[in-house]
Amino acid sequence: MSVKIYKETYFEASHRLMHYEGKCSRLHGHQWRVEFWVEGDVPADTRILVDYNLIKKVVEAYDHQVILNEDDPMVECISKFQDVITTKGDPTSELLAEIMVFELEEKCRDAGLSARVVKCRVYESVSCFAEWTP
Repeated sequence: MSVKIYKETYFEASHRLMHYEGKCSRLHGHQWRVEFWVEGDVPADTRILVDYNLIKKVVEAYDHQVILNEDDPMVECISKFQDVITTKGDPTSELLAEIMVFELEEKCRDAGLSARVVKCRVYESVSCFAEWTP
C-alpha cells in the first residue's frame, strides 16, 4: 500500500553567505522551518512509512549550530570554540533542502524503508522558502 506523509519541524541556526553582497554576507541567525513530504510503500508489519521522529532527528542535527561554507575563513576561528557544520558551497535554504533530503533518504534506505522524499521546503523566514523536488 502506497502512502504519503507530511512532517513540519523547526531548528535555530546561524549561517552566512560568503558569495552574496548584502546583509546575508554577515553571520546571522534564523528560526528555520522544514517541511517534508514523503511517500512509499508501508511495511505490513508496522504500518508506518517513516517514523516522524526519524525526520525530526535529521533536522535536529542542525539545531543551535553554525552552518558555513567549508571554504569560509570563519570556520577555522569558530571551530576553536564550538563545532561548525560545513557545506560544499554557501549554506542557502536551497542547499540545506538538498542536503536534508539526501540525509533523510539515506536513513530510510539504511532502515530498509521504501520511502522517498517527494518535496522538501526550507524556510529562512515566514515569507521565503526554497523547495526541493526530484
